[in-house]
Amino acid sequence: MGDSFQAAELTDAVAQARATDGYAGEVLRSDLLSVGLYLLPAGGADDQSPHNEDEVYYAVRGRAKLRVGDEDHPVQAGTLLFVPALAVHFFHDIEEELVLVVFWAPPEKSVKLKGLSRS
Repeated sequence: MGDSFQAAELTDAVAQARATDGYAGEVLRSDLLSVGLYLLPAGGADDQSPHNEDEVYYAVRGRAKLRVGDEDHPVQAGTLLFVPALAVHFFHDIEEELVLVVFWAPPEKSVKLKGLSRS
């Protein structure tokens, strides 16, 4: 993909995530950043593990809570959340389907640390 201009449609990324395990990775990617889309159904469970990269989540729609460490943060459409690399975090109490655009820096899976990876 490189560092040239890229574009993506949210509806296409949502369809891709629905067709897989709820995650559409590398919707956009450069040498310094990648963007994915994460879907969690109402009442669903988020079983992700800590990541080696910093993340920013942008909630497109839905209602839930994000636990980072031992703190909960409300999530609704328009919420921006920063989670530092290696932080234990997961979404829970998902009241409405959660559609999240995920920004990774550096790009997802580009940092290799023993024993850590995205679920």
